Amino acid sequence: MIKVLSCEEPGSFRYMEKEEPSLQAGHAILRIRRIGICGTDLHAFEGTQPFFHYPRVLGHELAAEIVAIEPNIEFSVGDRVTFSPYFYCGECIACRNGLTNCCADIKVFGVHIDGGMCEYVSVPVQYLIQGNDMSFDELALVEPLAIGAHGIRRAGVKNGEYVLVIGAGPIGLGVMEFARIAGANVIAMDVNDQRLTFCKENLKVVHTINPTKENALTQLRSISNYDMPTVVIDATGNLGAINSAFQYLAHGGRYVLVGLQREAITISHPEFHKREASLMSSRNATTVDFNHVLDSMRKKYLDPATYITHRVAFDKVKDNFSSWLNPETGVIKAMVSLD
Repeated sequence: MIKVLSCEEPGSFRYMEKEEPSLQAGHAILRIRRIGICGTDLHAFEGTQPFFHYPRVLGHELAAEIVAIEPNIEFSVGDRVTFSPYFYCGECIACRNGLTNCCADIKVFGVHIDGGMCEYVSVPVQYLIQGNDMSFDELALVEPLAIGAHGIRRAGVKNGEYVLVIGAGPIGLGVMEFARIAGANVIAMDVNDQRLTFCKENLKVVHTINPTKENALTQLRSISNYDMPTVVIDATGNLGAINSAFQYLAHGGRYVLVGLQREAITISHPEFHKREASLMSSRNATTVDFNHVLDSMRKKYLDPATYITHRVAFDKVKDNFSSWLNPETGVIKAMVSLD
C-alpha cells in the first residue's frame, strides 16, 4: 500500500492508502521524490480553480525516480526524471497542429485526473523527461518554468522590448526569467512589496511597480520613454488586475494572459482597437518549452533553487498547506520532499 494525499473538497485534505500501481505496457512506475506546490494547487484548495472536480489528488510539478519500466532505449530503472503533465489525445485539431498544450480533450495530471501527491505513480513513457544531470529540486521546477517559457514564446518577445509582467508569484517569476533570457527589459508589477524586493534581489529585475503605492501609468511612461510596454503579460489570474492592464499596453502591443480566472474580462473596444493590439492566452507548455527550460538550466541562465522558500515533508503537507495561502508567510515556492 502507498500513502496518498487527497483534496476531498475545498479546504479539506485527507491522507489515505491505496494499492501501489503495477507496471502496464507503455508506462513507467515512478517513485515521487519532490512535489512543487503551485497556484493551481492553492486555487484548488481554495475552491477557485476552473476545470476542477473533487475529490482530487493534486500535484503536477514533480521530480521522480524510475522504479519499473519495460526495456527502453531512452530510460532505465534508477533514472531521475520529470514529466510533462499535459496528457493529450493526439487526434484533435490542436494536437494535429502540434498544439498539444491546448488539446481539446486534455487531461492535466493533478487537475483533470489524479496527480502526484503520493509515493508512487504510473505515467506513460511518452511524457517522461530525462534529468540524470539535474537535482530533484531542479526537476520539480521544470514544469512551472516551462509555463513561463511558453508565455514568452507566445508573445514573440524580441531583444530590447519592454515587457511588463503583472504578478510576481512563481509563474510570474518564470515569465520574467525567460523574458530576460530573450533580451527584454523586464518590468515587474505586484501589490506585494516583499515579492518585488525578491525580484530585484534574486532575479535582478531593475524596474518594479506597486500600483497600490504609485501611479503605474506614470511609472511605465517614465521607464519606457513614453512608449509603454510592447508586451504585457498577466500572471495573476486576478480579474481586476487583468482588466486594468489593458491601459498599460503600447500601440501595436501584445497582451498575453497566462493567469486564469473564472469570470468574463472587460475591454474598452475603442482603446483596444486604436492600439491595433493583440490579445492571446497562453496555456500550459509543449516539449519545445520543456527543452528550452532544461537548456537554460544547463547553461546556468537561471538558478531555479532561488525560488524555493519553504520546505516540508510529505506527511506534514496537510498541516502546512493553508499557511501558503497567506502572503505574509513570504512563500514563493513550497517544495515537498519524499526522501
